[in-house]
Amino acid sequence: MSIFRRNKNQAAEDQQADDAVTPEDVAAEDGWADGAAGDDSAHAAEDDPADTAGHERPEATTTEPAPSLGRGPFDASEVEDSSGRLDLGALWIRGLPGMELRLEVEEESQNIVGATAVLGDSAVQLQAFAAPRSMGIWDEIRAEIAESIVGQGGTADEQRGVLGTELRTRMPSAGPDGRTVFAPARFVGVDGPRWFLRAVFSGRAAIEDEAAAELMDVVRQTVVVRGDAAMAPRDLLPLRLPQEVADAQAEAEADAEGTTRSADDLNPFERGPEITEVR
Repeated sequence: MSIFRRNKNQAAEDQQADDAVTPEDVAAEDGWADGAAGDDSAHAAEDDPADTAGHERPEATTTEPAPSLGRGPFDASEVEDSSGRLDLGALWIRGLPGMELRLEVEEESQNIVGATAVLGDSAVQLQAFAAPRSMGIWDEIRAEIAESIVGQGGTADEQRGVLGTELRTRMPSAGPDGRTVFAPARFVGVDGPRWFLRAVFSGRAAIEDEAAAELMDVVRQTVVVRGDAAMAPRDLLPLRLPQEVADAQAEAEADAEGTTRSADDLNPFERGPEITEVR
C-alpha cells in the first residue's frame, strides 16, 4: 500500500485532467463546500425540533427516511460492527481487490473531508452529511447541483438509477488547448436516518452503467455512522484516518533507522485496496 500526500488543489487538477467534474467546485457554488452549511438559515438550524431562536419548527410534510432494509447503503444500526470494512469514522467502506482509496484532507484544518474509491479508470467520491430528523434532503440538494451546473453552461439530467433518482451531468471546463471540454459526472444521493450520503461517480463510471457496477456495489455496502451529536443539516460527518494506518505512520515516524514496518507497507484491507491520503 502506498500513501501519498497532496493538497486539494493538486487533487482537483488531477481530476480535471481525467475529464472528471470536481465536486468541490459544485459544492462551492451551492454554498456548502466540504460539508459546510451555507448562509441560508434553513441550513444553519440545529438538528432538533426547535430553531436557534427557540421557536418550534413547522412539522415536516415528508416522512423520516427509513433504513436500507438490506439493500444498502446501511445505517450503523443495521450492522453489528465494522468487520470487513475500513473504519473511517462516519463511513465504513468495504474494499475490492485492486481498488485504491484516496482520503482528501483539507489543508487548513487537516480534517479529512472525503473518501474516493478508484477502480481502473473509474472513481466514486463518498461524503456523508447530517440531515434533519424528519425529512430527507436529496431532492433539494439535487436541484441545487443541477441549477449550479446549468448556470455554468453545463447540462444536468435526472435519471432513475439503482438507488433512486440520480443526476447525470456534464460540466464545462477549459482544456489544455484552451477549448471548452465537458467533463461527465454522476451524482447519486441516499437519504438515511438523520444522514445523507452523496456519491459522485467520475471517469467511465459517470457515463457507463457497466463500468459503474462494481463501484456502485461499494456505495451500497457502505455503512454510515451518524452518531448522537447535534449537528446542523448539511454539516459534514467527521472522517478520520484508519487506526491501522495512523498507528503505522506513528511507528514509521518514531523509527529513525527505518527498520520498523512503515505505513507504505500496510494494507488495512489485507488483500484489498490501496489507501492514499490526499492533502
